[in-house]
Amino acid sequence: MSKGAKPKIAFFPTASAENVQYVVNFYTAFTKLNCTPKDISLFKKTPDLESVIDESDIIYVGGGNTRNLMVLWKEWGLDEYLKEAWNKGAIMAGLSAGSICWFEKGLTDSVTGKLLPLDCLGFLPNSNCPHFDTESQRRPEYHKAILNGTMMEGIACDDGVAAHFVDGKLEGCVSSLPKAKAYYVSEKNGSINESIIEPKFL
Repeated sequence: MSKGAKPKIAFFPTASAENVQYVVNFYTAFTKLNCTPKDISLFKKTPDLESVIDESDIIYVGGGNTRNLMVLWKEWGLDEYLKEAWNKGAIMAGLSAGSICWFEKGLTDSVTGKLLPLDCLGFLPNSNCPHFDTESQRRPEYHKAILNGTMMEGIACDDGVAAHFVDGKLEGCVSSLPKAKAYYVSEKNGSINESIIEPKFL
């Protein structure tokens, strides 16, 4: 939870190439809450990103092409600014690409027709795989990557599930869907082990 009475939320729709409808949806949802929302562009007139990050209580990242997001963020120095904010206690969140980006590695479909491991920011340990229940190849490809060593063990989430980390450790999971789950996926003696993490239904 943010410490601010009316937290400033910086939304990065980078992974979707700043899709207009995505930005509209963000404001439609967040203007109903007690916060100050603002979308941040890397494609148009980009603000002083260091100041934007420093002033924000919450960083929220949208879904889309994770590989493009990582390339652009590093080119703009956002990875360094975000790391500073992380160390100061800013809240960081997101979905799909906005979930993957915080981990050491994520399983991404940034290349059409393929699911591949991607090096990410590494603020959180191990790996992450979203859309575990809705995309048929997610589970087998995540298993495969962990077994062949191209990804380390990690957490996989069904759609609607959010994993909550505090100081780099998993506190628990919440879900907006009653049957959705999260899983800790690891390798043991050459086989995959999935431990179910029952989320709290909100």
